[in-house]
Amino acid sequence: MSLRDYIGQVEILTVARIASFGYFLTIEEEGEDVLLHFTETDQEFEVGDEVRVFIYSDNQGRACSSTHIPSIAVGKYDWVKVTDRKEGLGCFFDIGLKKDMLLGEDDLPVHEEVWPEVGDMLYITLKVDNNNLLYVKAATDPVIQEMSTQATKADYNKNIHGYIYRTAKVGSWIYSAEGFKGFIHETERGREPRLGEKVNGRIIDVKPDGTINVSLLPRKEEALDQDSQKVMDYLIQRNGAMPYGDKSLPDEIKERFNLSKASFKRALGRLMKENKIYQEEGWTYLKKEDK
Repeated sequence: MSLRDYIGQVEILTVARIASFGYFLTIEEEGEDVLLHFTETDQEFEVGDEVRVFIYSDNQGRACSSTHIPSIAVGKYDWVKVTDRKEGLGCFFDIGLKKDMLLGEDDLPVHEEVWPEVGDMLYITLKVDNNNLLYVKAATDPVIQEMSTQATKADYNKNIHGYIYRTAKVGSWIYSAEGFKGFIHETERGREPRLGEKVNGRIIDVKPDGTINVSLLPRKEEALDQDSQKVMDYLIQRNGAMPYGDKSLPDEIKERFNLSKASFKRALGRLMKENKIYQEEGWTYLKKEDK
């Protein structure tokens, strides 16, 4: 083994000497000393004491240590929140050390709009580069698969929530609170979710291998409620009258309401059935009692 093999791991080391700024701990197999700065521990030690520490590297790639043990290590995963993101650099995670750990832009989606935001969660581990620097590594699909639970046909149509662990133009991949591994096709999401974003959806298919297909779109009745409310809100903003109705062009409806013409007509139909609106000469009006 080399000193590099210890970076990102938890070890029990012996205090070799004490300086004005910290303790020097010995990795006996390597004949190397590792600094435990006073700011990285809330304990006091004497020469010869054994200390359980997490070994990391500073900005120059030099090995350091801390008695604050993170929940992750090289080869050990956990869910960790994003604490910051920097354009052109990447996202940072607080793993319990004085310095946050970076998930570099090369390991993030090409489009920054789907990078994680502060508070998003990713299942991550650590990796050591050729310069002995420690970085975050997001879990790959096989890692998620190994820890996942198989869904059954009884789970069909259930509401779920979970975190996006992979995203692409064709769809997004989710790990649910139940431990299900799922796929969200691009047609089953209103927008592309961020990596690490918590989303709510429903199971629309259970595959033979126990993975699931998920939709983030509302159920038809829920969507109708939302669409009808969108039309009502716009009518109220315009004092009860709008120049849109059954005969309006699809492009006009899409631009104003972000609805398809079919969804718009269903919303109008519902509101007319509830006696809340009426149409006249291409315009739609609120009933007087609803103004």
